[in-house]
Amino acid sequence: MKSTLMALCMACGLATGYAQEKPTVDIAAETRVGYNRESIDGDAVHSNNGIKGNYLNLKINGSINSSFSYSWRHRLNKKISDGSFFDATDWIYLNYKANKHWSIAAGKQVVLIGGYEYDRAPIDIFISSEYWNNIPCYQFGGSMTYSTAQGNDQLTAQFCESPFRNPELNDLYAYNLYWVGKHGVWSTLYSLNMMEYAPDRFISYIALGNQWTLGNTRLQLDFMNRAADHQTYFLRDCSVMAEIACQCHPNWELYAKTTYDVNRTKVAADLCVLPGTELTSVGGGIHFYPLKGQKNNVRVHACAAYAWGTNGNPSGTMKDKQLTINVGLTWKMHLLSFGK
Repeated sequence: MKSTLMALCMACGLATGYAQEKPTVDIAAETRVGYNRESIDGDAVHSNNGIKGNYLNLKINGSINSSFSYSWRHRLNKKISDGSFFDATDWIYLNYKANKHWSIAAGKQVVLIGGYEYDRAPIDIFISSEYWNNIPCYQFGGSMTYSTAQGNDQLTAQFCESPFRNPELNDLYAYNLYWVGKHGVWSTLYSLNMMEYAPDRFISYIALGNQWTLGNTRLQLDFMNRAADHQTYFLRDCSVMAEIACQCHPNWELYAKTTYDVNRTKVAADLCVLPGTELTSVGGGIHFYPLKGQKNNVRVHACAAYAWGTNGNPSGTMKDKQLTINVGLTWKMHLLSFGK
């Protein structure tokens, strides 16, 4: 009898352990469509106007067991430029959590650069800086993260491909140190970055992302300074982004935003904001969430932005006297979930 009871207890223990290790999967998709109207000094930019589908993303998240988890986001509407399926993959990585303090990840990741504008998913960006429009922010690499006991601070060291690599110079790399903090009403996304833009030639970033949350109001202020090898360009090559948003009603959010990009250097090291650039934009918009308690599932938006100044990049996104108006709809589709 005792042997039977012991066997049953062992079987229950094994079943419980297996249940705890059961894999989980969550599969979803998201898309954004809208009407865009763009003009420069009053003249319509017909190639950018009309009803367009902006994003169609497939997202798969899950865990293999209590230690290993994974995440994958793929853009179904993104062109593949060099024949690699990964061109349209924003990220796909495996994360190993060793304990409550330490974890490591490897695969295609977000290049860890500070700032709340940079951190936000592209599908949630409607007004952006010239820097944001030109940084290739997803690359292969690895990272190691340390979390404090309280969980208020995370420090990550990342080694990855440089955002500025190209088919002719593929072996360029980046070294990033990233701090995520949350202390009362103040949160941070800070980074120190060294990125190769040419063999053994680096551009360095100091990126300081700050957020203050007071009730239903959120203020984000990002500052990024960029400098080339052996040069001190403090405030000569930089970007500032500021946004204030108010959830004035459970279904409504209002926001206003301004950005400023400048590069007064004469060194062709900054490949995002080129020398000769000084651009300012101001704008704002409104978000309507029709589903109560499901803010992230359906969103209607309307926004407008005006930019002025000089862009040192003839192919740049922002232009002098540029007015952009966008009205549209974003929704998420929960396709499959199991193991939770």
